[in-house]
Amino acid sequence: MNPNANATTNIAAVLPRIAAERPGQPAMRCPGGRGSDGFAAYDVVLSYGELDARSDAIAAGLAAYGIGRGMRTVVMVRPSPEFFLLMFALFKLGAVPVLVDPGIERSALKACLDEAAPEAFIGIPLAQFARRVFGWGLASVRRVVTVGWRAWPLWRGETLARLERQGAALLAAKAARGEATGMLADTEGEDTAAILFTSGSTGVPKGVVYRHRHFVAQIELLRTAFGIEPGGVDLPTFPPFALFDPALGLTSIIPDMDPTRPASADPKKLHDAIRRFGVTQLFGSPALMRVLAEHGEPLPTLERVTSAGAPVPPDVVATMRRLLPEGAQFWTPYGATECLPVAVIEAAELESTRAATESGAGTCVGRPVAGNTVRIIRITDEAIAYWRDDLVVPAGTIGEITVAGPSATDSYFARPEATRLAKIRERTGARDERIVHRMGDLGWFDEQGRLWFCGRKGHRVETAGGLMATEQVEPIFNTHRRVARTALVGVGTRGMQTPVLCVELKAGVAEVEWPHVQAELERIALRDPKTARIHHFLRHPGFPVDIRHNAKIGREKLAVWAKGQLGNSA
Repeated sequence: MNPNANATTNIAAVLPRIAAERPGQPAMRCPGGRGSDGFAAYDVVLSYGELDARSDAIAAGLAAYGIGRGMRTVVMVRPSPEFFLLMFALFKLGAVPVLVDPGIERSALKACLDEAAPEAFIGIPLAQFARRVFGWGLASVRRVVTVGWRAWPLWRGETLARLERQGAALLAAKAARGEATGMLADTEGEDTAAILFTSGSTGVPKGVVYRHRHFVAQIELLRTAFGIEPGGVDLPTFPPFALFDPALGLTSIIPDMDPTRPASADPKKLHDAIRRFGVTQLFGSPALMRVLAEHGEPLPTLERVTSAGAPVPPDVVATMRRLLPEGAQFWTPYGATECLPVAVIEAAELESTRAATESGAGTCVGRPVAGNTVRIIRITDEAIAYWRDDLVVPAGTIGEITVAGPSATDSYFARPEATRLAKIRERTGARDERIVHRMGDLGWFDEQGRLWFCGRKGHRVETAGGLMATEQVEPIFNTHRRVARTALVGVGTRGMQTPVLCVELKAGVAEVEWPHVQAELERIALRDPKTARIHHFLRHPGFPVDIRHNAKIGREKLAVWAKGQLGNSA
């Protein structure tokens, strides 16, 4: 272990420094029990000093148990003090946490865990039970740690509480001998820091390999892009983002909600936390932003709101701006698990682009973050081994968005073909090269250097009349007063596809109104060359969405459904 934190490249390296400077500052508050008013008591508090000391103790206990540097370790723990203590302990050790969305389909979850071949598994009892029943990591897991009570006959192993006690005793003995007790490994930038699986909203989830330099770069990009200063209070409604807070010197208020179902969050509970702790910044998916917007209560303490995962609907942006105090900023960063943040735009500027979005331009996602090189290349589904300047399309032309920068990841774990399709090597000198990540998104640059998002490349519809991009088509129809949202899908062979618009009506719109709504949508389609080729409009009871953000529409499933509907009506 290296006691000098400054000699390492590790997201946890900043923790001992902040703990020394501000040991009593709360690093996080968690819901805990209930008050007499029914709201969460937030009586579980971890200070920076406690977070550092306890994560050291857990790291020492894990190391003694045989979980160490480079060991792939699945973490299936709910947002809680234990989750954050574990993650920082694993980072300190130089172990490799493996995070998978627990809400993805069971078969996909097993495939992800088998693919990651984890050597250790840390989880709550329910996760341990599921691991045994469904055989997750059965061939590779050698170390098991349960967070909470343990049923020995089922999964054996150790408990986190016991390992923390053992680790604390080990460190106390070292201190008594006058030895250094810091647990920060001397990790380097190229060392693997974590494997984060994508949501799989456009296919089978893939494990994104994060190196320590990627996490450290993300912290700096977020700090500079949003002007984040230490001492603020954050309400991160997507737990992995809370891991950035300690590195940014913020206090995290872990919300009283199910993070996998942001659309079902109780706005009264969110407002209670915001009001009680004077929350200054909030991160949430577009689905959560809609919850707050529809609740309609002002948010006077907020200085900064960020929303990512999918485009935020214009009406939600407008409402949130009205609810925020004067001078507050509402940012909608653009990026992906593989590279974040790529570009950012603030709501005041975003609102000025609303008319263009509703006329078929796409969604403006702003200007690239300093340090990123964002370029648009011609559309192809083939792999591109090495960068060539002639790949770039002229300004104003739609193509695939690519990014090279400090947070652009290099590969997918155990997925060489996926890596080959998503990564381009670019020579930057006689012996140097960098990775250019293909976002898998369509977009274009305007004359002001702003990037416009036009939808996923895999969701594009190619008809005999040409390309149709989802985020250029759907906003045109989403302006209809009775329409909640729409989804463009293609039926048939690409190049000769039939475009179909699936429509989800607003709550309260009666089924008998559909023929009238459909007729109006047909008239809207005829007004614009981008939509004039759409002749099929299908009402859908409720679109499938991703588990992570409840915002990305499952267009692959809708395309299969639409094909069946067209076949039934033929």
